[in-house]
Amino acid sequence: MNQNSTFPIKSSELDMLRDEASSYLKSIQWTQGARAKSLDKNAKDESILMYLSRANNGSSAVDIISVSKTILALKKRLLPDSVALPIYLNQTLYAVQEGITLGIWIKDSFYDASGLSSLNENKSALDSNGKREFESKMHTATAFMLFASAYKILHDIKPHASDDLSVMQQKFAGIPEVSLLSPLKGISCSLYYYDKYLGHPDIVKSDKDVIDFTVVYFEALIAEIQLRKSNLEYTETIEDRTYKLEQSEFAISGWNNVFEGTAKSVEFNKVQFEQIVGNRDAKHFARRLTERLLSYDLTAKKNPFQELGGFMPVFMGYGIPGTGKSMLIAAIATKLKAHCDNLDIPFLFHPMPDTLISTFQGGSAEKMVEWMKPMQDPTKLIFAPIDDAENNLQERSSQGVSAGVKEVIGVFLRYTEGAYAVNYGNSAIGLFTNLPEMLDKAVISRVQGRFKIDGARTTNDFLDQDHLWWRKIEDTLPNFINMQDPEAYTYLQEQGLADSMGAILQQIEKPTEARIHDIYDKVEAKFKTNQHLFYANLYKEVQNVFPFFSSRDVRNIQSAIALRLTDFDLDAHWFDTPEAYFKKEYTTKLNMLQELMKSNMKGLNFSEIRRQEVVRYLDNVATIADTDFKRQVDARVNQFNIEKEARQQFDNA
Repeated sequence: MNQNSTFPIKSSELDMLRDEASSYLKSIQWTQGARAKSLDKNAKDESILMYLSRANNGSSAVDIISVSKTILALKKRLLPDSVALPIYLNQTLYAVQEGITLGIWIKDSFYDASGLSSLNENKSALDSNGKREFESKMHTATAFMLFASAYKILHDIKPHASDDLSVMQQKFAGIPEVSLLSPLKGISCSLYYYDKYLGHPDIVKSDKDVIDFTVVYFEALIAEIQLRKSNLEYTETIEDRTYKLEQSEFAISGWNNVFEGTAKSVEFNKVQFEQIVGNRDAKHFARRLTERLLSYDLTAKKNPFQELGGFMPVFMGYGIPGTGKSMLIAAIATKLKAHCDNLDIPFLFHPMPDTLISTFQGGSAEKMVEWMKPMQDPTKLIFAPIDDAENNLQERSSQGVSAGVKEVIGVFLRYTEGAYAVNYGNSAIGLFTNLPEMLDKAVISRVQGRFKIDGARTTNDFLDQDHLWWRKIEDTLPNFINMQDPEAYTYLQEQGLADSMGAILQQIEKPTEARIHDIYDKVEAKFKTNQHLFYANLYKEVQNVFPFFSSRDVRNIQSAIALRLTDFDLDAHWFDTPEAYFKKEYTTKLNMLQELMKSNMKGLNFSEIRRQEVVRYLDNVATIADTDFKRQVDARVNQFNIEKEARQQFDNA
C-alpha cells in the first residue's frame, strides 16, 4: 500500500457542508431491521440490548429521532439549573457535527476519485455490470464516510474523555446494525443507535459520561467498519492517499487508525532505578531519556530538546541475558508514569506485542502499522519498548527469516525515517536485545542512542545484588541473617545515578575491539585527535573494513555528541514545582534549557567528548559485526570437542 499522495481538506469547503451535517443532528429517520429487532436475549447487558431492540416498540414503522434534542433533554435532566449548554455536552455535539461534516466531504471526494459521480448521473442507463459497480462503490463510499466521521469525532473529543473507559465499555452492548447501503442510510442508522443509547437512563449519569460514551460508541463504529473493509471493492482511491485538514493536525490515511489500542496503557511492574545493580551507563541514559520526554510541550506539540539536539526517538540497550533489560524497561516506565501523574500529562506505556508476526500475507505489516501509529499521537508521552527485539527485527538476509519479519521491518523503517516519520519529541522507541548482531542492519542504523546493559561488574555490585535479596528476609525475620557486614562500604552507595556521561566514560582511551584499535592507531599516526581530518580519515578507514558503515552512522555519532552537550541535570525544584519549568510556555522552556546548556558546556572539552563518543560507537559497530561470526566459530569448536570426546569414550569402552 503506497500512501504517497496528500490531498488538502479546505475549511472553506467544509463550511458549505456544515448545514447538511447540522440537519442530520436535528432530525433523521430510521426503520430497524428484523435482525436488530430480535437481538439475542442472552447477550451481554440484556436490558440495554432489549431496550435498543424495542427502540420503536418493535414495529416496522419509521422512527424519527433528533440527537440535538436528546442532548438538550440530557442537559435538563443532569443540570436543570444550567442556562447555557454545559461544556461537555457542547463539545460532544460540536464534535459529532464536525465529524459528519468531514465525512460528507470524504464521501464526495470518493465519489469523484472513484468514478461514482458519473455512475450516479447515468444511473438509469446502467446495464447489470454497471449497476453492480454502482452498488459496490456506494457501499465503499458509505463505509469510508462513516469511518472518517468517527475518526474525526475521536480526534476532537478523545483528549477530553476519561483515561479509564472500562465502566462505560461494560455498559455498552454493541451497535445492533450498521448500514452501508447508501450514505444517507449509513448516517441515519449510526445516529439512530447513538441517540437511543444517549437516551437510556443507565448510560448517562453525568455530563462527562456523554463524552465517554461518545468515544466508546464511535470506537465501536470504526471497529465494525474495519471488520467489513475486506469485503469492500474499489478501495484503491482510499488506500493510496492521505487527506490533511488545513490548519490542523488532523489527517486520515486510508483505513489507518491511530487511536486503536491506545485507550489504556499496558500494566507494568513498578521498579526503581536503585533496585538495578550496576548498569551505570544504562541507568544514566534512562534518566536523561525521562527528563527529555517530560520537557515535551503539549500546547506547542514539540520538545525543546529536539532543537538543542539532545533527543533520540530510537535507542538501543544490549547485553547478555540476565543483566537487567526487563527491569530497566520497567524502571523507565515507572519513572515516567510517576512524573506524568504529578505533572498531569497523559502517559502511554506501549510495548510491542509478542503476537505481531502473522501467518497471513500482509497481516504482519498491518499489525505493525497499528502498533506504530499511536507514536504519532501528540497528546501524550509515549514509551514504546521492544523487548527481545531480535525476534521481530531479525537480519532480513539471514536464512529462514519469515516474510512476516520482513514486513515488520519494512514498516519500522518507514515510520522511523521518511515521509511517515512524524515525531513531535513526545515518544521514544527502545530496542532491548541480548543479540544485537542479529538485528537487521537497516534497523540498527536507525538507532541514534545505544548503551550496554552489563549488570553487576564489580565486587560491590555483587555485594549489593545479594543485599537486595537477603534484606527482604531480614525485614520478615529480624536478626535471622547472622552474617558480618562489610566495614568500608555502605550498601547501595555505588548504585546511585551518575552525574554525567563524562564520569562514566572518563576511562575511555583507545578502542577495545582489535580491528578498530588497529585502524585508530593507523590514523592517529598521521593526524591528532583534535584535528577534523582525523575523524574524516578514521571514518573512511572504518568503511574500508566494515562496508556497511555509512553517513547514517556518522549522523548517529553526531547525535550522541549532541546528547553529551545537553548532559545536564534539570533542577530538582522543577519536579516539585511544575510551574517553575514544566508548565511554562515553550519558548520560555527553550530559553531556560539554553542557559543550562551554556553553563554546562563551560566545563566540557568538545574534542575529548567527540573522541570518546566516536571510540564508543565504533567499538559497538565492530562488536556487533564480529559477535555473530565468533558465535558460529565457538559453536563449531564446541561441536568438534564434543565429537572428539565422544570418540575417545567410545574407544575406551
